[in-house]
Amino acid sequence: MKSSQERFLRLIAIFKFFKAAILIALSVGVFRLLHKDVGETAERWVKALRLDPGNHFVDAVLIKASLITPAQIKKLGLGSLIYAALFLTEGTGLWLLKRWAEWFTAILTATLIPLEIYEIHRRPTVPRVVVLLINVAIVFYLVWCIRQRKPKPTE
Repeated sequence: MKSSQERFLRLIAIFKFFKAAILIALSVGVFRLLHKDVGETAERWVKALRLDPGNHFVDAVLIKASLITPAQIKKLGLGSLIYAALFLTEGTGLWLLKRWAEWFTAILTATLIPLEIYEIHRRPTVPRVVVLLINVAIVFYLVWCIRQRKPKPTE
């Protein structure tokens, strides 16, 4: 494998590790809310950030936060950990330059693209579009890498 390909695969691995770290931090934060009043916690954050509690959007968030159940908290935390495990698997395999990881990452990333497009259609934001473009580029690059190399007997 060319050293430029190795560097790019490792760059993708770092991106996957970064996404895993964000999801792990999210799940830890979510699980810390498990035995607390989420609405009250959200109100404290509103005060700490000096947001206007009378603002329509802030009020809507506070209402939604107060309706979150412990079961929903558990599902969100567990779902975040599962996705983090997938990203860690992808990142580790890519960092180690394993061919299976190229396939795994290409397939898994490609299957999430329709969901990302749906989310952008529902509510477009710059970060969502950027993540979509990065993921599309990753899929195309990995498919190109896979097609360029002949498989080794050990892979």
